[in-house]
Amino acid sequence: MFSHLRSVSLLIASVAVASHLSAQDFAPAKVAIINLQLAVSQTQEIKKDIAIMEAKYSPRQKAIEAIQKELQDIQKQGATPNLQPGKEAELQATFTTKQKQLQRLQEDLQADVNAERQDVLGRVGRQMADVVKGLAQEKNVDVVIEVSNTLYFKPGLDLTQAASAAYDKAYPVAK
Repeated sequence: MFSHLRSVSLLIASVAVASHLSAQDFAPAKVAIINLQLAVSQTQEIKKDIAIMEAKYSPRQKAIEAIQKELQDIQKQGATPNLQPGKEAELQATFTTKQKQLQRLQEDLQADVNAERQDVLGRVGRQMADVVKGLAQEKNVDVVIEVSNTLYFKPGLDLTQAASAAYDKAYPVAK
């Protein structure tokens, strides 16, 4: 009985407080939208890091392509009619060895590229988050929503280009 009375009292008090608050007491939140992936990809720092990674891993990619060509050549030799049995076994052994070598090189390259990419994206992502926070404060925005979580928005709400420009200003790339 007392708990029911207490619940009713709390309900009456809540209604009384709510009736004194008007819609004007709550200002609408100012919202902005950002395509974070696009904003990051447009920064000069990411463009520089991509060029560095391409140059760094290019020799390994060329080595992989060379082994792929060797494998194609071995397959062509193996398809030759009237191939001696000893030569066929030798080609098969060479093909298997090269195939394993190729797989190891590809896996190592992919792992190294992925690790470096994660490091770069993690660093730039943290810095971009700081830039977006500063941009939101500067524009008096209450909340910034990732574009992938929206169904519709007015283009004027998009901070993507402004975030990329602000990032480049905050973190200039040495040339």
